Amino acid sequence: MSIISEGLQKFFGRGKFEVKTFADGACNYIGSFGNVGVVKTDDGLVLFDLALRLFDRFIFKTVREFSDKPIKYIIFSHGHFDHCLGYAPFIEEVNKKGWEMPQIIAHENLVRRFNKYTMLDKHQAWTYRQQFASVGVINTDSESVHERLDPTIIIRGNESYKFKLGEYTFEIYHGKGETDDSLWLFLPEKKVLFTGDLFISSFPNVGSPFRVQRYAKQWALANEKMMEKDAEFLLPGHGPLIEGKEKIKTLLKITAEAIHFVHDEVVKRLNEGKWFEQIYHEMLEIFPDKFKKHEYLKPLYGEYRFAIHDVYRLYHGWYDTDNPTDLFPSRSDEIAQEFLKVADERKFLERAKQLVNEGKFQLALHVLDVVVKADDSTNSETLLDALRLKHKILKKKAKEEMSFIAMNILNTGALQIKNKIKELKKKLK
Repeated sequence: MSIISEGLQKFFGRGKFEVKTFADGACNYIGSFGNVGVVKTDDGLVLFDLALRLFDRFIFKTVREFSDKPIKYIIFSHGHFDHCLGYAPFIEEVNKKGWEMPQIIAHENLVRRFNKYTMLDKHQAWTYRQQFASVGVINTDSESVHERLDPTIIIRGNESYKFKLGEYTFEIYHGKGETDDSLWLFLPEKKVLFTGDLFISSFPNVGSPFRVQRYAKQWALANEKMMEKDAEFLLPGHGPLIEGKEKIKTLLKITAEAIHFVHDEVVKRLNEGKWFEQIYHEMLEIFPDKFKKHEYLKPLYGEYRFAIHDVYRLYHGWYDTDNPTDLFPSRSDEIAQEFLKVADERKFLERAKQLVNEGKFQLALHVLDVVVKADDSTNSETLLDALRLKHKILKKKAKEEMSFIAMNILNTGALQIKNKIKELKKKLK
């Protein structure tokens, strides 16, 4: 098992990915980080999402244990790599058996997304390493979309799309959420809802630190529209299969309410003329317990603090501090060097240690950064002590984080500091 697999399975909190047949044997749920849904009809199979390349053989084997029928349609919920790149074994099978290629259904924005990822491939790889280095993402070829399945049936704008296969009707709808190319599927004959990342069994991933804009209000509305279907089974983009009409309605409702809350409260404060810092800290204080303590709104991946950032940046420009000093900022290392001309670096280090003893870890990081950022102006032994303390704080904060994203960013930062410590120690020998 690769270190990436181990890291992802740790995120799930179980030793292996779950597989479950449901809806009277018509459907199969395959948990594989990005979940895969399979519908078996008299005339062939429909796949909803295909997970990562990392798990393509597992997905293929599991699908073929469920049914040997040819695949007629593949529906992509959106164009993130953990939902659409595990196709290779299925295409190999089609070519080997001389079957007709399946139709690939996706939203028009997925094509734009693939083109953007191709243009920014090196940047994408860099962000994956920054965010997921602690679970082994170093070589990121498995996340590249240079090779991909392009759609043959394209859903445009807000239109819906329906088709029949065998005894079942497939209803596909568009709704912005984590992405602008999101699709969800409803199977009315079996009351099955396939949500993609519009529902993920934890707090929605509104505002991932390394990712582009999400769409909170439309996301909440999509959850409300899915509620209207009275589904009896919900296969989420991530997390276990959910069963029971009332439970599904309740979970979609509370998720929509939480997203509406963060959106509307940020908008309210924007209209009151408040800047981001004030909005952010006010929002931390008013987050209701009914969301904070809900089993299906735990910050396992996305989280409330990220969502505040995301809604703010949707409606406001990059100048967000009410401080003209920040309009054309100096380099952070130059600023730190000036601070060290006012006070000795040991004073900053000692104050950081005091803050740690007081349990004020975030403030300690800000103070330590004066020493760390100044670098060339700092005594090497003091810099080494500052780096060690910063590493210690980051590791402690990572252990306390529930969010997979936040934990990995902190751990990656700690790993980078650890490497810097090694380099500095070599110089001091």
